Amino acid sequence: MPTPRSTPAILLVAALIGLAAGRPQPAAPATDATLPLLTTRGKAPAAALLSSTQPEPPPGARTLRHQASPVSVRRPARPNPEQPDTERPDPAAPSPRPYLHFTRTGPSLSRADHFRVGSITKTFIATVVLQLAAEHRLSLSDPVAHHLPGLVRGPGVDGRTITLRALLTHTSGLYDFTAVTKGTVPLTPALAVRIALAHRPSPMGRWAYSNTNYVVLGMVIERVTGNSYATEAERRILRPLRLTGTSFPGARTTLPSPHGRAFTNGGRDVTALDPRVAGAAGELISTLADLNRFYAALLSGRLLPAPLLREMLNTRPAHGHYGMGLYPRTLPCGTTVWGHNGRITGSYVRTAATRDGRRVVTFRVNTDKPTGSALEAALLTAEFCPRSP
Repeated sequence: MPTPRSTPAILLVAALIGLAAGRPQPAAPATDATLPLLTTRGKAPAAALLSSTQPEPPPGARTLRHQASPVSVRRPARPNPEQPDTERPDPAAPSPRPYLHFTRTGPSLSRADHFRVGSITKTFIATVVLQLAAEHRLSLSDPVAHHLPGLVRGPGVDGRTITLRALLTHTSGLYDFTAVTKGTVPLTPALAVRIALAHRPSPMGRWAYSNTNYVVLGMVIERVTGNSYATEAERRILRPLRLTGTSFPGARTTLPSPHGRAFTNGGRDVTALDPRVAGAAGELISTLADLNRFYAALLSGRLLPAPLLREMLNTRPAHGHYGMGLYPRTLPCGTTVWGHNGRITGSYVRTAATRDGRRVVTFRVNTDKPTGSALEAALLTAEFCPRSP
């Protein structure tokens, strides 16, 4: 097995790679001058990599190669635990320059690398649940207790009144078990639920992001189909789309080759990780190309009937925050993109796409705490918003 690549402790490396994950619509290419700013000087030895379905620069456009240097950035003082890892725009963030493309200058990351995608797993789980709804094997209005009697019951919590729709949209009120485990303790799904039930729930109907919801959905998939959520996702999504770099590792702590290293914000190597710290809420391993292909297929209607895809993108139950395994982000130019981010020990990933799936961008950083939302917002704006004349 090849030796995984180490990342330099100071040098930050970024890359822009064009992949045909969908049919790109004619548009000016994105700028990615902000991509290296997604890492923090003096914190994790980290690198960032961007993969996009964007077209190439127009003929005659000047493309610059640049080796990124560490920079200091500001981080929000206290992130909101009730939101996905999206972040507020920072007016001090630099504006990207057109056609400035960062290319890989060291051995840190590769386009073909496998990495942990964290909560992007939720989009896969939600897709399987909605496929089962399309087959009339379950209803989104089913109470959890209809499929898992007695599992979700505790002070202020009753699985007879919590629906699958509430789990999918994070409006169940179930406490997030990872607030206790910090994403470092391998658990069975049942134990994750027990930890959640030992804590006060949020009011039902209020949007509160909770990994517990998707752990329970993984259990529902198993009860309805007789197979694990991993087996069902492989059969329904991975194999049909030929996502050959994507896998549910179960208890396997290693990454498939090729892969780089993963680090905490303090620089500790956490490449080996027990995926049971997240389970159905975040265990997936994938590649840049596979994530682009998956979101392009999902949003173009290849995986779900049109009515259920509309249901997936309906944010009304979550008061505009979230659909089902996806959430929207409206950019300064008025364009709304759909996708998810993923944060798990040693990895941060973000995928965003147009509503029709024709343009998709995925970037990753090999640490779980890249700097802030403003830079992510600048990158997405550069990718999806028209360039000023």
